[in-house]
Amino acid sequence: MATISGASAVALHSLSPSDVDFLQSLPKAELHAHLNGSIPLQTLVDLSHEHLTLSPDSAEEIAETIARLKSGLMLDGISDFFPLFREIYAITSTPSALSRVTRDVLDSFLKAQSVPPAGFTYKPVPECTYIELRTTPRATAHMSRYTYLTTVLDEVEKFSADQAALIVSIDRRMSEADAKECVDLAITLRAAGRRVVGLDLCGDPEKGDVGTFEKHFKRGKDAGLGVTLHIAEAKASTTAESLALLGWRPDRLGHATFLSDEHKASFFGDRNGSVYKPCIEICLTSNFISKTVQSLESHHIRYYLAKDHPIAICTDDTLAFRTTLLGEYAQLLAKPPLGLGLRREQVRRIAAMSMEARFK
Repeated sequence: MATISGASAVALHSLSPSDVDFLQSLPKAELHAHLNGSIPLQTLVDLSHEHLTLSPDSAEEIAETIARLKSGLMLDGISDFFPLFREIYAITSTPSALSRVTRDVLDSFLKAQSVPPAGFTYKPVPECTYIELRTTPRATAHMSRYTYLTTVLDEVEKFSADQAALIVSIDRRMSEADAKECVDLAITLRAAGRRVVGLDLCGDPEKGDVGTFEKHFKRGKDAGLGVTLHIAEAKASTTAESLALLGWRPDRLGHATFLSDEHKASFFGDRNGSVYKPCIEICLTSNFISKTVQSLESHHIRYYLAKDHPIAICTDDTLAFRTTLLGEYAQLLAKPPLGLGLRREQVRRIAAMSMEARFK
């Protein structure tokens, strides 16, 4: 069963049954969902019990992490978010555990759940029409990066190509050698007909030198992979870094919270006779809980809506942020101050934008 709380729950509660039906009926794509951040809580609890039979010495840390997730995550800032994954990665470090979480995450988005989230009475339908699930391949004591990716792909490919695909994420804290290996694997698997459609740059925005990875992302793009980059995600993100990343000409941008008006004007208008309009992956609840945005009133989604710039509404990490794609869309339709108060036709257009921004 999905868990939903906070701003998305309040917005969803405020909608009429007709409004909920409307949102559920829209074809929509989830384009920014991290595998290990979207594990259903009960799945994580089940797997933690199995993990502790093999590694009982980590019991205290895992119990603390699950307790935080159950009670609702409270963060002082975005950098507080990333340490949470140490225990999650430990729990999902075997092929069998990874297969289980991938299957359950895909099911949570693409199959109707048996009951709605606690406190709601609407009839569940699939959260989205299509998902590009993203994950960073990890080498563990139990599997190589190749095995990691093929394990995930085995589950992704149980759905049709019109329903699910995989984005390979490169963590900006990686060494260049590790990043090269991940990109090589993405290119090789795509060439072999596996359903890898893109590359992502992710990780703590205050870590790493993104210039290290430019040539590898270019190789991926030349091989036909789409490119999406977490960009200007934190106040500490520098203007120079954003300029460099935009120079890669990514197809989509993740968050883009602190992208300057100068960058927007320079890159999203006419340039050498062409128009560059990368789709912005918007994760409302994630931004609020990470404290990168204080409210809907000040959210950068308003800029992109005013400019009719392509956006996609996404969840980011449903496990950590206790939201659903329906809850994120509810914040578009709900009346202020609970939501943006958009008209149905505007919301329909936003959902269509997400479908148009899919990687091929």
